[in-house]
Amino acid sequence: MKPGPRNLITDVAGLRVGNAEDGALRSGVSVLLGERPFVAGLHVMGGAPGTRESDLLAPDKLVQEVDALVLSGGSAFGLAAADGVMAGLRAAGRGFAVGEMRVPIVPGAILFDLLNGGAKDWAENPYPALGRAACEAADAAFEIGTAGAGFGAMTGTLKGGLGSASVVLESGITIGALVAVNALGSVTVGEGPNFWAAPFEMGAEFGGLGLGSGHDPGAEPEPMKRAGEATTIAIVATDAALTQAQCSRLAVAAHDGMARAIVPSHTPLDGDLVFAAATGARALRDPLRDTFQMGHAAACCLARAIARGVHAASDLPGDPQPTWAARFG
Repeated sequence: MKPGPRNLITDVAGLRVGNAEDGALRSGVSVLLGERPFVAGLHVMGGAPGTRESDLLAPDKLVQEVDALVLSGGSAFGLAAADGVMAGLRAAGRGFAVGEMRVPIVPGAILFDLLNGGAKDWAENPYPALGRAACEAADAAFEIGTAGAGFGAMTGTLKGGLGSASVVLESGITIGALVAVNALGSVTVGEGPNFWAAPFEMGAEFGGLGLGSGHDPGAEPEPMKRAGEATTIAIVATDAALTQAQCSRLAVAAHDGMARAIVPSHTPLDGDLVFAAATGARALRDPLRDTFQMGHAAACCLARAIARGVHAASDLPGDPQPTWAARFG
């Protein structure tokens, strides 16, 4: 397998990503849109998740497809970003048909960035407007690093960010990942610049430094944030034709990539979760072999996206944490 031409989740044909940020707020929103509704699933492994419309992604529920997926900063306030996305989609005539009405189906997830130094004394919740702006900005090309839902993100040691990566399998199936990295754990090994995701790096997409030798197998990490201040939220996507149940299994497998790239991950203080999306453009030739390989590819792709997001983060005045580039670059 090899990276797609953009090395972004939008290498999955028919998908677009929009980012919107507020510099004073130090927060933002990222939206994944499809040319048409797509099948989606979800798996949560963190102990403190925050979601919207997540129950309808279960395979036994009536609605089998969604119009968009939202990743947002702002903790519980950020769940309102989906309101703005719904407004934008409804204006475009998108949504689940109920009589003469159209109801856009927009699940979302949030991360905590309320203590990152930004101005949080708003009179009106800013996230619906950010969601609408991100929806309207959706394109095949988008920024990673200090952008979108990763704009105000932090990790246990370094500034976080928005990451993305893709891979094309020999079968022709494409897998992509989009992630906002705001983890309690660390994405780098020990005190050095090397990324935990290094064994899965393709080319030098996050520095090409290898794994290094700073790992202490006996280390007992301490939480670097307080309860409720962490969470890594992600989307993995494919052009394969999957059911909702198969999407959910793809999300389960993708969590392995989070564990490979962030140490520790899935803690009681993180809200770690993964959405999975399938556009259905490519039929499975060998369902057992294809889904087996897709799970592995999704995990590798998400690990790479996490490292890329932190590696690409840029400095802003007043940052409470250094960027990877400022500390090691």
